[in-house]
Amino acid sequence: MRLFAAVLPPAPAIEELAAEVAQLKKFPAAGRLRWTGRESWHFTLAFYGEVPEETVPDLAERLARAARRRDPYELRIAGGGRFSDRVVWAGADGDRPAMRRLADAASAAGRRAGLAMEDEHRPYTPHLTLARNRVPGLDLRPYATALKDFAGTAWTVEALALVCSHPPVAGVAGKQPRYETVDSWPLGR
Repeated sequence: MRLFAAVLPPAPAIEELAAEVAQLKKFPAAGRLRWTGRESWHFTLAFYGEVPEETVPDLAERLARAARRRDPYELRIAGGGRFSDRVVWAGADGDRPAMRRLADAASAAGRRAGLAMEDEHRPYTPHLTLARNRVPGLDLRPYATALKDFAGTAWTVEALALVCSHPPVAGVAGKQPRYETVDSWPLGR
């Protein structure tokens, strides 16, 4: 199973972002980007990759423990940017230190369950992927600039989710990965 830990924004936050993305899709070159669907919008905390089925119960137990040790915190989808000219993303504002601690705990849970964690030395940048670019020379700066002042309504992050990523069917144009929540655990309980 291809798994990751994530924070899943609530429906009202997704709706606000969807309205902003609808404006971005009006940009002249927007049709050349591969836009992610709102059903796939999430903040990845830790990426585990392919996890053997027999490891999932241990990972789940460790994630449940990590969630109990973290308090709920305030967050909102805000701002945005780009990773080079490959990805357009929306950012997060609010208690980012709490988000970082939750990401660290999710990574530690993976390591303690015996998974090789590649992101151990990378700084955590909470982001939600909106679009991917595979067109050489397409400038993503206008999208990042347009997202700079976006600020959604704050909500309380109350759960840590374990999500399974199902890759798109090979050879089918326009297909996106499908995400399925395997389990989730309330924070602080």
